Amino acid sequence: MHSTLIDSRFLGSLFSTPEMKHVFSDSSTLARYTETEVALALAEGKLGLIPTDAAKTIAERAPKIALDMDRLERETHNVGYPILPLVHQLAEGLGDAGKFLHWGATTQDIMDTALVLQIRAGLDLVEADLRGVAAQLRRLSAEYRDTPMAGRTHLQHALPVTFGLKTAIWLGMVERNLERLQQLRPRVLVGQFAGAGGTLASLGTRGLDVQVAMMAELKLGVPETTWHTARDGLAETAQWLGLVTTSLAKMALDVSLMMANEFGEVFEPFVQGRGASSTMPQKRNPISCEVMIGAAKTVRHLAGLALDGAVQDFERATGPWQAEWVALPEAFLHTAGAVSQALFMLTGLEVDTHRMRQNLDSTGGLIVAEAVMMGLAPALGRNEAHDVVYAACRIALEQKRTLADVLKANDDVTRLVSLAQIDAMCEPTNYLGCAAQMVDKALAAKPR
Repeated sequence: MHSTLIDSRFLGSLFSTPEMKHVFSDSSTLARYTETEVALALAEGKLGLIPTDAAKTIAERAPKIALDMDRLERETHNVGYPILPLVHQLAEGLGDAGKFLHWGATTQDIMDTALVLQIRAGLDLVEADLRGVAAQLRRLSAEYRDTPMAGRTHLQHALPVTFGLKTAIWLGMVERNLERLQQLRPRVLVGQFAGAGGTLASLGTRGLDVQVAMMAELKLGVPETTWHTARDGLAETAQWLGLVTTSLAKMALDVSLMMANEFGEVFEPFVQGRGASSTMPQKRNPISCEVMIGAAKTVRHLAGLALDGAVQDFERATGPWQAEWVALPEAFLHTAGAVSQALFMLTGLEVDTHRMRQNLDSTGGLIVAEAVMMGLAPALGRNEAHDVVYAACRIALEQKRTLADVLKANDDVTRLVSLAQIDAMCEPTNYLGCAAQMVDKALAAKPR
C-alpha cells in the first residue's frame, strides 16, 4: 500500500530516485541501526569492556539475522521507538553474545548515528548528480558563450546578454553549493554516543574511549560534546538541501519561462509524449522544471521544520526529535528528484539561437537604448542624452519604428554622430559588455 507522493507507483519516480529511496528505506534504516550496534560492540571488545568473542559474534551474526517485521512493528508501536524491539530480536539471535549488545548505549545514540550514516550516503548521491549538473552547465556556457539574447529585468527587455552568461550564472550557484557541501561534511558527519543522560556514566571512565573507537569503526567524526538536543548539524543539512533545490528552481523558472510560446528560446529534451496534455495535443509542458520548482517549495518547508525541530528541551526532547524523522529523509528524497530532473533537462536542453536573436530584435533596437544614451552622453551630457533617447523611444513605440530610424531623423542627434555610428550603437551585439569575459572567468575557475 502506497500513500505518499514519494512512494506512489506512478508519481514517485518523478519526485525522487530509486537510489535515494533505498538509503531511507526501512531495510536500510534497520541495517544502519544494526551497523551502529556492531560498531559499538567492536569498539567495546577492543577496549576490553565486553568479551572479545562476544563482540566478534555480534559483528558476524547480527547483520544476518532475519527480523520478524510484524513483531517489530507491534513492539515499536508499543514502545514508541524501534531500537529496543530491534535489540530484543538481535539479542535472541546472538545467543550468549546477545547480553552484551547495546552495552552502555541509549536509543537515541543508535538512531542518531544511523541517521548520520544515511545522511552521508544521501549527500554522496546528491553530490554526484550535482557535479553532473555542473558539468552540463560548463558545456552550455562554453558552447553559447557568445550567443546573444535579450536580458530581461522585471520581465521586460533590459539589455543584451548571452545565453552562455546565463548558464554561467547558474553554474556559479551550483559550484557554491558544492563548496558549501565540503564545508558542511565535517560538522555534520559526526556520530552520537553519549548514553542515557548524555554523560556516558554507564561506562565509568572509559566512555570517551569507546566513543572514539566506535566512530573509527564507522568512519565518522567524534563529537566534542553530546548533541542529543543540540541539532544544529542536522538543521544545517536541511538548509543546504534547501539551497540546492532553490538554486535548481531558479534555473527551472528561467527555462520554463523561456519555453513559453511567446519566447520559444529553449526547450526541455523531447521525449515522445512527455509534457503532453490530455486535451491539447499541441502542448509541450516543462515537466522537469515543474518538478524542480515543486521540490524546492517542499524542501524549503522541510528546512523550516528542521529548524523548528532543533529547538529541544533540556537533555532529551519531547517531540521535536520526531519532527526530524519527517524533515530529513523527505528533504533528501525530494532533493534527489530535483537534481535528477535538472541533470536530465540540461543534458538534452534544446537551444533555439535563431529565436533568441528574433526576440532580441523584436523591440526594434529599444533594448540598446542605454548604449545610445552612453554614446551621446560625451557630447550632450548624461542627463540630456537620457532625455533625447527617452523621447526617441516613445516615438519608436508609438509609431512602431526602429530606434535607429527615429534617431536618424533627429537633426540634434545627426549633428553629433554619423548614420553609421547610429547603426553601430543600435546593434545589440555591440553592447554585450563583459559577458564573454565573465563566462571565461567562470569556466577558468577551478571546480569546487
